[in-house]
Amino acid sequence: MGIKQVRALTTTLPSITWIPLARAHAERADEMTAGHRARRASGEKHAIEDFLYDYYGTRPSVLRRWHPGVGAGLSPAPDGLAEHSGWKFYMTYPDGVVTLDEDAFMHARGESVRYIHGLLTATASRPVFSGCFGLHEWAMVYRAPEHRHPLPLRLGQEETDRVVEEHPIRCTHYDAFRFFTPESVGLNRLQPTRATQVDLDQPGCLHAAMDVHKWATKLGPAVPGALALDCFALAGDIRLLDMQASPYDLSSYGYPPVKIETPEGKAEYVARQREFARRAAGLRARLIRVCEELMGPESAARNREAVAPNNHR
Repeated sequence: MGIKQVRALTTTLPSITWIPLARAHAERADEMTAGHRARRASGEKHAIEDFLYDYYGTRPSVLRRWHPGVGAGLSPAPDGLAEHSGWKFYMTYPDGVVTLDEDAFMHARGESVRYIHGLLTATASRPVFSGCFGLHEWAMVYRAPEHRHPLPLRLGQEETDRVVEEHPIRCTHYDAFRFFTPESVGLNRLQPTRATQVDLDQPGCLHAAMDVHKWATKLGPAVPGALALDCFALAGDIRLLDMQASPYDLSSYGYPPVKIETPEGKAEYVARQREFARRAAGLRARLIRVCEELMGPESAARNREAVAPNNHR
């Protein structure tokens, strides 16, 4: 437990305030993960919701752990110090106030913080593009004898392939593009790589919007609990549209398809996509502020300048 003599806090929360916040956070997290935890106990799989846990590596026990966020301190409770005093990256002042040890956090994760800040800043600078219609999921099954999910294709393989061939594929997100089938890779107008992610991520992309949960997780204890859960909630909502607009038949889960091969389906997809982009923009801005509080104004300005050539592309 680190001890520091000088306090540089934005706010210090009394225990009468932070204890109920922590309790409410844990209850909200438990409610959000209840289905997954029940299925995990029984060994049941879920083609839609498991993505948040398998792909993102989300752990319910970590999600329910409340953090006050960078710059906030926790006054001692009547029965002693906040339990955070024993958690990684926390330190305690002589008067018992517990807070994030920003120096230790940046020493361990500074490179990640700077990357996340640059990526989110570049993404936020671009206009929303809503002409992809979720065709990345279709490209992932194009001419493929085996598919990622044990669900039938609602149009069958031949008609699914035809939809891919009759639509322009314009996927900008590497973590979607890398799952394209070999036959569909050349159909994409772009060829994203990990190295070009800062160049290409744009705020209309469902996967870029879902990734606010990924980046909140990477920033860990620096992110206020409410923001972390808001990011997780958005990722879950987006994942549902991602699969509803996919070629898979979700009738076994009780979800109707968003038929992006039709004008009506395209219109529904774009409307929901734009609403998710709006929600993600607010969360992305808050995560950028977390990064900048960790980095300090001068370092943040240099980082923004470094990614400026990638902005507005």
